[in-house]
Amino acid sequence: MKKVIFIVSVLFSTLFLTAQTDPVLMEVNGKKVTKSDFLQIYLKNNPTPKYDKKTLDEYMDLFKKFKLKVAEAEVLGYDTIPRLKKELEGYRKSLSAPYLVDNQLNEALVKESYERLKKEIKASHILIKVSENASSADTLAAYNKLLALKKRIENGEDFATVAKGAGGSEDPSVSQNGGDLGYFTAFQMVFPFEQAAFNTPVGKVSNPIRTKFGYHILKVFDVRPARGTITVAHIMVALSKEDTEQDKENARKKIYEIHDKLKQGASFEEMVTKYSDDFNSNEKGGVLPPFGSGTTTRMLPEFEDAAFALKSEGEFSQPVMTPYGYHILKRISWKDIASYESMKKELQNKVKRDERSKLTQDVFVLNLKKEYNYISNKDKAIKPFYKSLDSNYFSGNWKKESILTDEVLFTLAKQNYTQKQFAEYLAKNTNAYPKSTSINDLVNLQFKQWEKSSILSFEESQLEAKYPEFKALMQEYHDGILLYEVMSDKVWNKASKDTAGLRVYYNNNKQNYMWKDRLNAVVYECANADVANSVYKMLKKDKKDTITSKHVLEKINKDTELNLKVKTNKFEVSETPYLKDKNLQKGLNIPYDIDGKHYVIKVEEVLPAGPKSIDEAKGVITSDYQSYLEKKWLEELTQKHPIKIYEDVLYSIGQ
Repeated sequence: MKKVIFIVSVLFSTLFLTAQTDPVLMEVNGKKVTKSDFLQIYLKNNPTPKYDKKTLDEYMDLFKKFKLKVAEAEVLGYDTIPRLKKELEGYRKSLSAPYLVDNQLNEALVKESYERLKKEIKASHILIKVSENASSADTLAAYNKLLALKKRIENGEDFATVAKGAGGSEDPSVSQNGGDLGYFTAFQMVFPFEQAAFNTPVGKVSNPIRTKFGYHILKVFDVRPARGTITVAHIMVALSKEDTEQDKENARKKIYEIHDKLKQGASFEEMVTKYSDDFNSNEKGGVLPPFGSGTTTRMLPEFEDAAFALKSEGEFSQPVMTPYGYHILKRISWKDIASYESMKKELQNKVKRDERSKLTQDVFVLNLKKEYNYISNKDKAIKPFYKSLDSNYFSGNWKKESILTDEVLFTLAKQNYTQKQFAEYLAKNTNAYPKSTSINDLVNLQFKQWEKSSILSFEESQLEAKYPEFKALMQEYHDGILLYEVMSDKVWNKASKDTAGLRVYYNNNKQNYMWKDRLNAVVYECANADVANSVYKMLKKDKKDTITSKHVLEKINKDTELNLKVKTNKFEVSETPYLKDKNLQKGLNIPYDIDGKHYVIKVEEVLPAGPKSIDEAKGVITSDYQSYLEKKWLEELTQKHPIKIYEDVLYSIGQ
């Protein structure tokens, strides 16, 4: 991400002038930079812009240097380096994503998700597993099986009984919970499941729902207002399936003894450290990740109920039992659902990451078909693939050349997409579906993916022409990548590797790297005057200079670590407040105090002002050498790449 330093902020700007009112402001090597190109970057770098001559001149000077370096990188062929081309393509994929969805639907889904976060639904489900890529026959069998279970429930059988019974739900947890999922809200279930839950009335059973896990039906038992997001700490006394009744009774006694200590005023954090069996949270005082509305973290229902029953910060609960043991909860913080505006960006990101994004993209593709006059010839041209593909396809031995004709499968924007192109796609994606998939299903599924990706790729190729802001943004990333690379080669890496040049530069500029007067000293920082006097007496008695600072620390801090702190260094006197203006002499100096702190200083050596060695100032010297190299390089570039500035256009900005 270092390169982004050289790419101005990627916030989208909509300020673009039409071709008729967008004059050329600058030329570099004959390459034109328009007024709008310059203005867009100028506004991104200057949130509160000024348009006076001095300000524009100063920014233009920076802009010229930037463009000169990019021009040199292009002349040197940096834009043809495969690694950099690949990197730019990666940025392009990321930047194009917001342009390849139905924005109106996307906004509606964001608002819908916020409204859903205000509610929590209690539901149970039955799952019949079936792979996402299952054959039509397997899919139909799972669907019919679920319909039969739904019919039994609608005829009066208990939902949990049907779920747990023979031939019922294939969710591994059904034997413990009877399909009960507790309360949940938006983003806590896969989107198709969430969609069904929020659209099924209380007391009703949904129609079958297809998710990546298989087919589900669900029954909604309750809808309540969201309880917000809570953070708690807990003390846990663990239980396991192997525990005897006596073990369980001992655990119960232990948690109530801890609870009694808390009621008597014991520190919750101290009780966590001493007694909690949750080693993952012990070092954090028992604090757990936030859970509740709008989070992906969920706790057991009995745990959540106990947490949300706490009404004030610092309040702790009665012991609560879960399948994992006993808990005492302490409320740390609680917050209600935030406003839509404050959550909008977070919700947009969540919508982008889950299956909602597929929905917006599917609608977008349908709209593109209309925009670009899509014409399908699939029904006729797809038939040869049904005959050509066989079991060899799954092992990668299918011959794409077996498709002898090259008929058009569909047309988009007068561009034909043919059998040979689809055959290429098939040959590259032999592992997309399991071997159990029937050939006809396989061909249809692959065609659907190929058609969608082809249409999106075409639209992506049009983005620069359709959206000036995208074109400008891609230019910024292009220039930024080249700038980083050429600066690394010509300035930064060169400065660090050119040791001979660095030494010559240092020798010519020693006067810029000087030490001020220094003391090589041991500083004893004491808690009070008595400690300072004790330290001074110890060192004063040491005529043979055998007592080390370590000895002093051990003696003075015998009962507490707060009495004494020791620093040993070469200190610049004028830059060190507690040494400044003290006229300290070599040897042991009498104690003194500054700002409530007491000092005893033992000076080993007085070091007069003088030049720093190259090693002592290497970081600063290297930085200055880089600036020197950059300056010399820019002088060369100014001679090499002709620049022309149209000042009348520059100074017209802001008018």
